[in-house]
Amino acid sequence: MDVFRVNGGRPLRGTIQVSGAKNAVLPIFAAALLTDEAVTIRNVPNLSDVRFMAEIMRHLGAEVSADAPGTWTIRARTLDNRAPYDLVRKMRASVCLMGPLVARLRSAIVSLPGGCVIGPRPIDLHLKGFAALGCGVSIESGYVHLDGRHLRGADVFLGGRHGSTALGTANILMAAVLAPGRTRIESAACEPEIVDLCRLLVAMGAKISGIGSHALEIEGVERLHGATHTVIPDRIEAGTFLLAGAITGGDITVEGARGDHLAALLDKLRETGVPFETVGPETLRVRADRPHRRVPTDIVTMPHPGFATDLQAQMSALLAVTPGLSIVTEKVFPNRFMHVPELQRMGADIAIEGPSAIIKGSDRLSGAPVMASDLRASAALVLAALAAHGESWIQRVYHIDRGYDRVDERLRALGADIERLPAEAMPRHLVGE
Repeated sequence: MDVFRVNGGRPLRGTIQVSGAKNAVLPIFAAALLTDEAVTIRNVPNLSDVRFMAEIMRHLGAEVSADAPGTWTIRARTLDNRAPYDLVRKMRASVCLMGPLVARLRSAIVSLPGGCVIGPRPIDLHLKGFAALGCGVSIESGYVHLDGRHLRGADVFLGGRHGSTALGTANILMAAVLAPGRTRIESAACEPEIVDLCRLLVAMGAKISGIGSHALEIEGVERLHGATHTVIPDRIEAGTFLLAGAITGGDITVEGARGDHLAALLDKLRETGVPFETVGPETLRVRADRPHRRVPTDIVTMPHPGFATDLQAQMSALLAVTPGLSIVTEKVFPNRFMHVPELQRMGADIAIEGPSAIIKGSDRLSGAPVMASDLRASAALVLAALAAHGESWIQRVYHIDRGYDRVDERLRALGADIERLPAEAMPRHLVGE
């Protein structure tokens, strides 16, 4: 396994291009199974999660090829209805294969994905939605069995204790496009990634109205056809790079940062006093090298358009070096504070009280050996290391490779002192600290 060695304290400067959205491309790959014609997908990020998804789809019988950098073609002439545990366990998002399989084959057998270090993320809302569409639903030996012989349109409510479910919405949406009759999904997720999925489905011949709202209406069609689709920029990656500029006191222009996708983050940057400006419809610039005084703020994560849970850890890193008292409340995944003990090792003053992190910001973090626990926690540790005084070693960086393409190379191009090394290069006295 690789590690990152980071020498912090260097302001980042330059321009960076955002990759395609990971959270959009995985359901979009799954949607290609809804037709036996070819679907071409552009602006696909080069991530381990994408390669895992391609592996699962090949196992199901689809032809999946990377035709050029960032461009993939999927054709599912024939399909198997079973997605086994040894593949699904690698990536929870693979549960979104249930919708296309039951729609196309009227049957699906998909392994339960299991838990996650950021807390359990049950798929009860997915199963509730499939049952509403007339599917027989059972769980046997760790597998979800869906019998879709009586699949038909229906009214489906997908609200849960933590709000709407993005993957659940994607699953029910993809099942509904080939279900006879009309389906109305209430409390549907309205994340940009769901809007992007709808755009592809419409290009394939689906009939969907209410796109971008919490109420989606779908008129089922008999079949879908092939299409070509360009994936939206990754708003979480864009937000991470904006925060990298803020935390290092740098000047970064982020191309592919859409203000309409990042309104909640920009609102909090404005509240904390971080200077930024809109350069174009998909370009934002952080000017944290200008004289400014950062002030603390409070954050509550919520489904879109609220503050994204996937930016909570990175924002917490910024608040750890923002003097004053900030409170971060996690309402999407209440256990999503695995980054906190590692930030504490770097000198952050953070206390967990139930679903909230109480952050007493200072003007200084110190380099330290730390351990990444999940994708967004690893991004937060990289940001903290970039701002810290001294040297940090970040272990288990395979987590960050799931969601950020060549992040070390791209940060180095902005002036960061960061390098990827084999784990054996880490000083022995630091290993296991």
